[in-house]
Amino acid sequence: MKLTINSLSKTYPNGVKALQNISLEINKGMFGLLGPNGAGKSSLMRTLATLQEADSGSVMLDDIDVLKDKEYVRRNLGYLPQDFGVYPKIKAEQMLDHIAQLKGISNPKERKEVIAYLLEKVNLQSHKHKNLGTYSGGMKQRFGIAQALIGSPKLIIVDEPTAGLDPAERNRFYNLLSQIGENTIVILSTHIVEDVRTLCSDFAIICLGELLYKGNPDEAIGLVDGKVYNKSIDKEEVLLYKEKYNLISTQLKSGALNVRIVSDTDPGNGFISSPAILEDVYFHTISQKTDVVTL
Repeated sequence: MKLTINSLSKTYPNGVKALQNISLEINKGMFGLLGPNGAGKSSLMRTLATLQEADSGSVMLDDIDVLKDKEYVRRNLGYLPQDFGVYPKIKAEQMLDHIAQLKGISNPKERKEVIAYLLEKVNLQSHKHKNLGTYSGGMKQRFGIAQALIGSPKLIIVDEPTAGLDPAERNRFYNLLSQIGENTIVILSTHIVEDVRTLCSDFAIICLGELLYKGNPDEAIGLVDGKVYNKSIDKEEVLLYKEKYNLISTQLKSGALNVRIVSDTDPGNGFISSPAILEDVYFHTISQKTDVVTL
């Protein structure tokens, strides 16, 4: 199974170039999508989910034209957008039953078994008879995960899925996605960079609508390994260091500002060599397009 995106572009009426000639091949498994706010991640996901038209380019799911055969895609898609709304006066079990029917599961017994399985997986079995309007933010997010998994979708798209989840719930969700990713394509958009290294065999970085990097997390880290240095400085010195060094990130620790730079040679001046992490790759890559250097 493979998703092939070729030269995909989208410009909104206000002139914003949300996607600029994006080309990607995504195979079965977990694929991470990283980028700052406004990078084009949601635009890409909405296009793949057939919620908006592309200006040009093509998307193929194996031999299915995603941009043309929208009904097929919608039947075989699991989608959890970043802003997931619910019908407040409908019980969770009832809503999942309705969605399962829309996904083509016509047998009532089969729907009941699928719904029970998913509610158990997202830890909502004991809340299945409650109205969705009474759910907390985290519970609504877990419900959104359950509805996205109905119908054994061939393609699953999740946009910032762990908002509102505590660490235990987040681990439960990622374990579930990892299991599902063994048999389908899962595209995961997240700001938690290290989760991409843990979960995803491949990932991409996009910024201002452009694809800046695509590859394996460990290979990506290898590109900057041995070139990352850190140092604690006074906050007032940050602009001076930004002018002098390739500053990729800053983080306030105990009143001092810890800065990380990328340098091909030892910069001296009190900098200490630091093991590279995927966040270094991410910030180093997007620094080509933006001045954002803070964690």
